[in-house]
Amino acid sequence: MRVIRQILLSLLMIGGIAVLMLALAGYFKKKISSSSDSPAVAAKPFTGQVVEIRSVPWQRFETAIGTIRAVQESAVASKILARVMEVKIKAGQPVSKDEVLIRLDDSDLTARLKQAEAAASSAVASREKSNIDLVRANNLRKSQAISEAEYDAITREGKGAKAEEERTKQLVNEANIILSYATIRAPMSGIVIDKRVEVGDTVIPGQVLFTVYDPTRMQLLATVRESMALKLKVGQVIPTRLDALNYTCDATITEIVPEAQASSRSFIVKVSGPCPPGIYSGMFGRISIPLGDETVVVVPQAAIYRVGQLDMVDVVSGSVVHRRIVQLGRLQNGDYEVLSGLSTGEKVALRTSETSSEGSR
Repeated sequence: MRVIRQILLSLLMIGGIAVLMLALAGYFKKKISSSSDSPAVAAKPFTGQVVEIRSVPWQRFETAIGTIRAVQESAVASKILARVMEVKIKAGQPVSKDEVLIRLDDSDLTARLKQAEAAASSAVASREKSNIDLVRANNLRKSQAISEAEYDAITREGKGAKAEEERTKQLVNEANIILSYATIRAPMSGIVIDKRVEVGDTVIPGQVLFTVYDPTRMQLLATVRESMALKLKVGQVIPTRLDALNYTCDATITEIVPEAQASSRSFIVKVSGPCPPGIYSGMFGRISIPLGDETVVVVPQAAIYRVGQLDMVDVVSGSVVHRRIVQLGRLQNGDYEVLSGLSTGEKVALRTSETSSEGSR
């Protein structure tokens, strides 16, 4: 009897635990209907404007992201070893072509130029003397007062003096060119985006001093996977968007770099279009590559309203309307793509300003 009582007690405990778990799981509570129409809002008569849900052909796109870069961008470097004496620029400053931006120490270059000019003056004097000697030698030769060897020597000296004059003239030109390296000018009109030196720094040949770009000619460099890049062609017009500026335009493909990146098997596609105000090098952008048409279900934007985080519509059936949750996709020409919640042929009510404010509440 003791064993039977223990068994019965265990069964009762197990049964009680099972009933408790069912209660916690909501087994004994009334279930909400799984129908797509929400019963939380009672059906009500409707006499407003109604539109029918329809299917339309939409063009499919694949997005490729990229970076804004200037078509013309120049990194200006030093050609000589010198100390920076003056800097007239800062990042973001607009500059004009050939404007003096940086000056380097040119004292030694000026001295070399003066040496070359002095050598050139000496060469001119030597050439003038050789010309006089040659005239005198010609007169003496006519009277046979000079030998042929002496005449040939004077002639050679004249040619040598002329060659020396030309050499020293080129030395002066070279010294002037090298001296010009100490004055750094803007290679084009644009905006300075990177200044890398300050007064007192010593720069070496090849060291970049600053970078300037033309803000009126910008392009988007997008990374496109190879299967899509092979379908594109130069001159093709594709939609382009800059998210930061909320700007969309039709841009033209100007270049497709004919080399795939080994790490990602993708190509660089360059597009350009009208530049909006406030665009800067390095900004994020994206291009939309057309893939063909597809048939999608759409609903007018005027029929959508939000309740919290949910997109909803009023579905009209006969003379009554039911609220329904929908999942939306892309927006195009005032219509939203319907991912779920509606089907072709159903009718929805267009929202007025009064019903929109009521639905939002």
